[in-house]
Amino acid sequence: MTAGTGSAPSVGRRAGAVTPTTSHWGAFGVRRNADGTVTAVPHPADPSPSPLLRGVPGSLRHATRIRRPAARRGWLEHGPGPTSGRGDEPFVELGWDEALGLAAAELARVRDEFGNTAVFGGSYGWASAGRFHHAQSQLHRFLAQFGGYTGSRNSYSLGTSLVLLPYLVGDAESVLRSSSTWPTITGHTELIIAFGGIPAKNVHVTPGGVTRHGTPGHLSALAAAGARVALVSPLRDDLPDGLDADWYPIRPATDTALMLALAHTLVDEGLYDREFVDRYCAGADTFLRYLRGADDGTVKDARWAAALTGIPADRIRDLARSAARQRTLVTVTWSLQRIQHGEQPVWAALALAALLGQIGLPGGGFGHGYGSMGDVGDTGPQVRLPYLPQGPNPVAEFIPCARIADLLLRPGEEYDYDGTRRRYPDIRLVHWAGGNPFHHHQDLGRLRRAFGRPDTVLVHETHWTATARHADLVFPATTSLEREDIGGGRRDTHLIAMHRAVEPVGEARDDHAILAGLAERLGFGERFTEGRDPAGWLEHLYTRWAEELAATGGGEPPAFADFWSAGEWELPPQPAERTLFADFRADPLGAPLATPSGRIELTSATVAALGLPDCPGHPAWLEPDEWPGAPAADRLPLLLIANQPANRLHSQLDTGAASLDAKVAGREALRIHPADAAARSVHDGDLVRIFNDRGACLAGAVLTDRVRPGVVRLPTGAWFDPVPGHEPPLCAHGNPNVLTADIPSSRLSQGCTGQHALVEVELWAGGPPPEVTVRRPPAFADDPRAGRTAHATPSTAAAGPATADTYAPGPYGRLGPPEPGDPHFERPHHRKATP
Repeated sequence: MTAGTGSAPSVGRRAGAVTPTTSHWGAFGVRRNADGTVTAVPHPADPSPSPLLRGVPGSLRHATRIRRPAARRGWLEHGPGPTSGRGDEPFVELGWDEALGLAAAELARVRDEFGNTAVFGGSYGWASAGRFHHAQSQLHRFLAQFGGYTGSRNSYSLGTSLVLLPYLVGDAESVLRSSSTWPTITGHTELIIAFGGIPAKNVHVTPGGVTRHGTPGHLSALAAAGARVALVSPLRDDLPDGLDADWYPIRPATDTALMLALAHTLVDEGLYDREFVDRYCAGADTFLRYLRGADDGTVKDARWAAALTGIPADRIRDLARSAARQRTLVTVTWSLQRIQHGEQPVWAALALAALLGQIGLPGGGFGHGYGSMGDVGDTGPQVRLPYLPQGPNPVAEFIPCARIADLLLRPGEEYDYDGTRRRYPDIRLVHWAGGNPFHHHQDLGRLRRAFGRPDTVLVHETHWTATARHADLVFPATTSLEREDIGGGRRDTHLIAMHRAVEPVGEARDDHAILAGLAERLGFGERFTEGRDPAGWLEHLYTRWAEELAATGGGEPPAFADFWSAGEWELPPQPAERTLFADFRADPLGAPLATPSGRIELTSATVAALGLPDCPGHPAWLEPDEWPGAPAADRLPLLLIANQPANRLHSQLDTGAASLDAKVAGREALRIHPADAAARSVHDGDLVRIFNDRGACLAGAVLTDRVRPGVVRLPTGAWFDPVPGHEPPLCAHGNPNVLTADIPSSRLSQGCTGQHALVEVELWAGGPPPEVTVRRPPAFADDPRAGRTAHATPSTAAAGPATADTYAPGPYGRLGPPEPGDPHFERPHHRKATP
């Protein structure tokens, strides 16, 4: 490889100097302290720096950092094959040459014996805000050149909406990336009906980062303008204090019923905009028939909805009347579509906004994601940033990303997705980089069984997360602070030169170096690197981007050396105000939507023709399996909301100060209403067990009247810490995904349903509680192959060597028996030669 010519040495090595960098929670600087620690310094242009910055120093060199390559002992001893040992067995530390040789040999074996379809390229894209060291791009580029891989589509956050919105308005990007801006809203909106609220805890996070976090200031401006917000959520904290708010503490999973009743009131009282509906919408007659109950005999009026939602009928009618006489914005957070039948609240909210007739007007209409991500409503420029080309994937197979357990457990099974009939391929090797599915995914007991089915699991990780602990071969990856990159986010105002601030921990390498080493052993190293090292890639990607930007009139970026020396470049501004669907409203014939009708589809003939019982052709109330009105609620009377945390990004920074300070009884905090706590003799700070048929977890109780009675909140992201000997699993740390169901939103989208679960809560009465173990490394053991011993490293010493009798998983261990008809589990092990 050739060295880069334009990358200056990183600054900030001396004590007190500040090194520029960025992250998904925003741009900041890193100050190297005299004692070797670091301090995260907010960017001087940021009016509202993220509280997550407090988590950076403690996470950087935590005891759980992976310091050397490591292999699961059973994989070294017995060779690749299905096993119950993943997540239970100790690891053996290896040298880099041996680890890369083993991985390359196994990749080649699977490709040669089963084809590239048998390789799953897992990566979720949140590992780094850098444009070059983007783990997903690096891994997919490598696997595409390897011959291809089975991939995934969409996201856990928006898996339902990304599939649904193209049927309704022609594409998803127009809604999700071109939403009405906050200045437009604060200048025109009189009423916001906020289904799911506008949670302040999420607005500091955006893929790639935000240099100037503007949403908190825009919310203050909204309050100063006198706008009213109708907060529709079982959680009062889903809207910041200070706004003129009316709280509608809705029963979870019934938002669609409330939307339908609001729509019915508009129609029944002659308040809806008939002219707008006739001109801009398709399928209105079918939808209005449904509201009136013409076919099913159920009128979707306020009285009907009151019984489902817990919101009095008079309040429903008054809200509809108020919306009709004011400039009204109907918004839906992303969380509402992460439930069973999650298509319906998005579709029903769009229909409600259409009946109000304000779509395309400044400050009116429909929004999706305000408060779900920091860039929704932002005014920053929308330009394509430097990126690493991945190249085409020769394999056409993919899965919706939330169906990973189904993929591994049910090879050959057919399923519906987005109007097609597909089949799960037989995956023999999982290669994962830049993600932690044991955070994102549901029913972690089932996911553990799924991770037992492949022959081999390869993982790149910075820390010993649950995903790393369930791997066969683990490569230690650097963090963003330990390498150089270029950072920038969607609608960010700046491109950031991410200088290396600290030396890598142990023997950690960046993903590019790991994959280049594998590519070299597999015969395409030169093609993968194109003769460039990371410094050369940074200059190449930046220069190509700068030339393209200048050619399109988007601005004149400085030369790379000047950009790198300055540490950032502020992108040219774009108009600060924008209204979603304004062009369509102005000229529906000249600027039609990309739908079959060219209009907003209140009823979709395309969706109706699919004949899906869980997603009909118009917005509808479909009772979910788990909600307060379900039969199971008789014995599981509390509805758990497993939403995003306020003190970390997903599971990142769970070892940092912001996350650790929020723990209660050393575990994740469960928020519960005082009445529900009193009925269970639970007090503030008590250790409680939350459980259902899928599993259980421990948490510390926090009593608050800011949750609706009958509702408890346990955020996602606490590192999964299963207690040995418990099946179904008991998580000692408070990961709610031991409780959530691994079922799709519908056969249309196959989106995740991890937001809700029926549970019960009780005081922990099992004696001394199990300790939280995930804040230290896993056990390490001697190499089982003749004459080899474990490497003496800080990680081995911290964990303590494992003795021989720690490896006794039994025939299935905690994975349990294979699912009925599973041909995957009983495959033989495949011994391999040591390279």
